[in-house]
Parts: sequence; structure tokens; C-alpha cells
Amino acid sequence: MFPRSSFKLGADPPYMSPQAGFVLLNEIVPRLKSTIPQAVCLVGCEDVEELVQDATAIAAKMLHSAEAAGKRVTAGNIAYYAVLHLKAGRRSTGSSAIDAMEPATQLNGHAQLVSLDQLVSMNGLDNEVFTLGDMLSNDREDPAAVATRRLDWESFCETQPSRSQAILQSAARGEPLTELAKQHQVSRSTLQASKSTLALEIKQFMGEDILQETARLPLWKHNLEANREKLAWKKADKTTE
Repeated sequence: MFPRSSFKLGADPPYMSPQAGFVLLNEIVPRLKSTIPQAVCLVGCEDVEELVQDATAIAAKMLHSAEAAGKRVTAGNIAYYAVLHLKAGRRSTGSSAIDAMEPATQLNGHAQLVSLDQLVSMNGLDNEVFTLGDMLSNDREDPAAVATRRLDWESFCETQPSRSQAILQSAARGEPLTELAKQHQVSRSTLQASKSTLALEIKQFMGEDILQETARLPLWKHNLEANREKLAWKKADKTTE
């Protein structure tokens, strides 16, 4: 399919010569595109296009080294050894066999990448099916968001007089204003008016959508909830068939 051509590259160029670039694009890359899908196993989330790009970078480095040494090489040889690098788990970004994310480590069986969307069956729980992401996720609120909201709340409370702080504490505990009115020797309607004023001040301080923000699920949970509902519908459809 491709002519078997050989060429001798020049000596120690600062960058790839136009001749080497022509050979890379017109003779080596087509070989890589036709060979990699059949010869190289995909590791993790890799795809064929990504491996072709990786092999092209490896081949370009080989061409540059051969050109600097003045060696005679063929397009077939460069493509062959670039594919061998990929099959061994080497990539243009490195060839570590220790890093858990590197293909060589996974090919050696020292690590394994698993999708968070992989289904995990939970026997004993009505055969309910979860994804691995569901099992590893924490349904509690983000501690950083909780801490930030607490700091905002403390900053607001510091600006309020003692009676307003007592109203806020009473509302948080779910206590009626009647008992608080007796303690402060004022009418309940006075405290109710103060409570309404506090509500407006909280909105001005925290933002108009503060109630929606506190009740809204974090964005990262939406996909988990959607996947759970999708799996539940699939299970319901199977039981009705």
C-alpha cells in the first residue's frame, strides 16, 4: 500500500526538517491510522484518535533523533517502533510503570481504572442497583459550603442587637414568640414586627434567593439523582413485562 522508501536525514538540525515533516504526515501517519485500531489495546478511557496522536508525537521524536544523528531510516520502521511503544504502554507523555494512571501500570496488572458509572448490585436491598459513583459519594452537604454559610450567618448576627439575636435563636429552635415576649416584657405583636424586619434584613444581607440556595441540592448531585431515577424506571419496566 505504501512505497518502501528510505532516506538519510541531515545532521543535528535545531528542529524537524521539511523533508522529515513530509514523511511524517504523508507516510508515517497513514500507517499509524491503519495499524493502531487492530494492533493496540485501549487502556482506560483512551480512544483510537488519541492513540494516533500519541504515536505521531512519538514518531516525530524518533525522526528528530534520527535526523540529529544522521541515520538512514524508513517510514515503515518509524511507524513500527511507534506502535511497539504504544503496545508496551509507553506514551508521548511518559512511560512510568508506577503511576496508577499510566497505561503501562494498568497493562502490567498493577492498577485498574473503573468507570464511576459501573453498576454495582446490592443483594439484600430489594436487588436495588447503584453505580460505583453512588457508593463512593457522600450525601452530606459540602463542609466548605456549610462553613461559609456559618461565617455569613455569624457576620449578620454580630450586626443585630440582643433582642433580635434572641428572636433568631427562638425561631431556630421552633419556639413560639409568646414566651420570648414575656422574657423581654414586650407584646407579641412587637416581636412579630421585629421578626418580619429581620427577614427583610436577612434577604438583603444574604441575597433574595437565600432560601432557594439552602434547599437546593449541590450541582454534582443532580447527575446521581438522575441516574438513580433512570435505573429505577428501568427496573420498574422489567417487572411489568
